[in-house]
Amino acid sequence: MNSRPGPAAAGADLAQLTLTFHHTHQLLDPAAQGVQDWQVRITAAGTQVGSLTAVRGLYWKSDNLRERMADEQSFPALVASLLLDDEGHFTDEFEEFIESASSVLVVDRLQLEEAYADPLVVAVVVAAVIDRLTDNYFAVVRDKSACTDAGSALLAEAGTLLSAQPFGDELQIIDNALAAPEEAAQRVRSRLRSLARHGGAPAWDDEDDGWDEDGEEEELTARTAAVLRAALEELSAQIWQDVAAAGDAPLGRGEGRVLGSLPPITLHQDRQWRRQMARCFDDLAADLAKDGAVRPLCTGEEMALHLGIDRAKSLTHNRPRLVAQTVAGLDEDSQDFDWDWCLSALFEDHDVLMLFDASLDGIEDSGNEINQALGMANLAAAQWFAPFRPTQVRDPARGFRH
Repeated sequence: MNSRPGPAAAGADLAQLTLTFHHTHQLLDPAAQGVQDWQVRITAAGTQVGSLTAVRGLYWKSDNLRERMADEQSFPALVASLLLDDEGHFTDEFEEFIESASSVLVVDRLQLEEAYADPLVVAVVVAAVIDRLTDNYFAVVRDKSACTDAGSALLAEAGTLLSAQPFGDELQIIDNALAAPEEAAQRVRSRLRSLARHGGAPAWDDEDDGWDEDGEEEELTARTAAVLRAALEELSAQIWQDVAAAGDAPLGRGEGRVLGSLPPITLHQDRQWRRQMARCFDDLAADLAKDGAVRPLCTGEEMALHLGIDRAKSLTHNRPRLVAQTVAGLDEDSQDFDWDWCLSALFEDHDVLMLFDASLDGIEDSGNEINQALGMANLAAAQWFAPFRPTQVRDPARGFRH
C-alpha cells in the first residue's frame, strides 16, 4: 500500500485544514445516552472540503448496545452484529481481540474533495476524531475488503496507517489501550506537518542525513534557531539550579528539573561532571547566538540538543505567545519549527538515546557486543565530554557560566 502523500494532497493547502464537531443531545431521551452521532465537518480556509460521521456506542450507558446501534442502520448496524451478542454484550472473540472491552467508535461515511483525498490526510483526520471522541475506546473503520466507495477505501488505508488490525473480513479495529496506535498517530501528524510546510513532497527521504550534495550542513531557519536557542537557555538555567542543589549527591530518576531526566548511568555523577553537562547547553546556545547554526561536538552536547529540541517543540505547542515574542522581526519560512527535520539533520546518529532503554543495560561499555557491533563511541558517562573529532574542539579556556 502506498502510504506516501499523493500529488493531490501535496498541492493542497494542508495548513488550513480544520475540523468542526457537531452533535445534538436530547437531554431526556434515553436513547441519546447509549449512542451519540457526531458529524465532523472538514474545512480548508473556511470552505468545506469534506465530512465524516463518527458514532459513539457507549456500552455502560446502553440497555442493549447491539439493538441500539442496529437501530442506526448501515455500518454501525454491521459493527453491532459483529462485536455484540443478542443480549448486548461484547462477544468472546472481540474481548479476546482487544486489551479491555469498553465502548466503540464507528468512523464512517467519509466524503473528501479530490485535492485532499489522500490516506495520510485522512489518517490525521481520523486520529484527531479519535482524540476528541474517545478515551480508551475502540475506533472501528471499514476493512479494505468491504470498501464500496472512495471514502471507505481511504478510511481503510488510513486505518492501516494508524495501526488498525483486521477483525474478521469486514472490520479494522484500533485498540486505544495499546501504545502502537498513538505512536502511529504521531508519525502521520509529523509527516503531514512536513508536507504542509514544504508545499510538496517531503524535502528529504528516509536515507537523508541532513547534508546537501556539496557536503554542506543544512541550515536552520532563523525562527527555528531562535526558538531552539530559547529552549536551550531555559534548560541551561534549570540545570544550573540542579547543579547548585544536588552538588555531588546521587539523584533518583526524575529528581531535579534536568539532571534527573538524563539516562540512569548519569545519576550518580559528581558535581564537576554535572557542571560540564550544564555547559553543553550553554555552548549550543552560544553557537546559535553566533550564527544560527548548531552541531553537537560530543555525547553530552548530543543529549543537550535532544532535550533542547524536545523543549522547543513543547514551546511551539504550549507557549505560542512566548514563541511569537522570541521570533518577532524574523522572516517566516515554510520550514519553521520542523523539529522532526532537526532530529534528522542535526545528528549523525541517535545512539545516546539507547541509554534510556533498560533492556540495553551496559550498552555504554565498549566491550558490550551491541556497542561493538554498531560501532558506538563515547557512551560511557566519563566520555560524554570527549570531542568526537580532534579538529572540532571547544576552547578549553572558555570556563563555565557559573
